[in-house]
Amino acid sequence: MKSIKEFIKHNYRHFNAAVVVDAAEAYNRHLEQGGKMFLAMAGAMSTAELGLSLAEMIRQDKVHAICTTGANLEEDIFNLVAHNHYRRVPNYRNLTDDEELALREKGMNRVTDTCIPEEEAMRRIERQVLKYWQKADREGQRYFPYEFMYQLIRGCTISEFYEIDPKDSWVVAACQKNIPIFTPGWEDSTLGNIFVANTIRGEVSNFQVVKSGLEQMAALIDWYGANTQKESVGFFQIGGGIAGDFPICVVPLIVQDLRRDCRLWGYFCQISDSTTSYGSYSGAVPNEKITWGKLDSNTPRFVIESDASIVAPLIFAYVLGQ
Repeated sequence: MKSIKEFIKHNYRHFNAAVVVDAAEAYNRHLEQGGKMFLAMAGAMSTAELGLSLAEMIRQDKVHAICTTGANLEEDIFNLVAHNHYRRVPNYRNLTDDEELALREKGMNRVTDTCIPEEEAMRRIERQVLKYWQKADREGQRYFPYEFMYQLIRGCTISEFYEIDPKDSWVVAACQKNIPIFTPGWEDSTLGNIFVANTIRGEVSNFQVVKSGLEQMAALIDWYGANTQKESVGFFQIGGGIAGDFPICVVPLIVQDLRRDCRLWGYFCQISDSTTSYGSYSGAVPNEKITWGKLDSNTPRFVIESDASIVAPLIFAYVLGQ
C-alpha cells in the first residue's frame, strides 16, 4: 500500500492534479524555510467535516492563523456537540418543496446533503454561549467571536455534549494552539443572528460586547507585522468571498494606507471553482494580485480549479507526509 503522498505523486501528473502536487511541495518549502501559513476558508467546510484533516494541520504547526466565515466557526462546534443528530440526505437534488418544508418543520437546516439539527446544535450552543456574552457584558469586557468559542471549550461547558472525538474539531485544535481566528462579517451567521436577537431582547445590554470586523482588521495588522519580522507568511485559500478578500488586503493596507514597510504574502494557493471571465474577484488569477500590492512577481502562486472538499484533505495529507 502506498502512502497518500506517494499515491498523489505517482498519479497526479497533469492539469489540476499536477497543480495539487506543485502547490503542496511549495507549501512544504515555505514552511521549511521558516515561513508561516495563513488559511482562508470559505464555503461550508466545517459541515463537510474538514476538521478531520485540518485539525492535525493545526496541531503540527502547518497552519498558524485562520480567517473564515462565522458559519464555519460555529458549524465546527455544532458538529462537535450534535454530530449524531445530523441527517444526511443523499438525494437532496431531487427533494420536492414539500419535502424541504418537512425538513424545516423538523428543525433540520439543510446544507447541500447534510441537515444540521436546530435544537441539538444551534440552541444547545446558544444556551451556553449566552452565559459568556452576559458575563462579558457584566464585567465590561469585549471579545472577538472566536474568543467566545475558546471560552466555551476551555470552560468545559459543552464537553458533556461532545458527540465526536474532539481531536477531529479544527476549532478545538486552534484553541489548544491559541491561534487567532478572524471572522469578518460574523453577523452573517446563526450565532451572529442570535446575538443580535438577544441584544434586542435585552439579554445583552449592547452590541459592543462582540468586537467588530474593523477591530479584527486592526488585530490582523498586528498579527501580520509580528509574524513577518524574519520570514514571510503564506496564504492558502479555500473558496472565495469575504474569508479570502478580507485578510489578503492587510498587506496593501499596511503599505499603501499606513505607509509602513512590510513583506508581501510569500506563497499563494487557492482552491476555487469560480469563473474568472465572469468578473469574479474570487476567481481572479493570482497575478492580478500583483497589481494590488498583495503578491510579488516571484511569489509562488497556484490555482486549483476543483472541489475543495476533495482537494483540501489531499493537500493536507501530502503536507503532513501521510
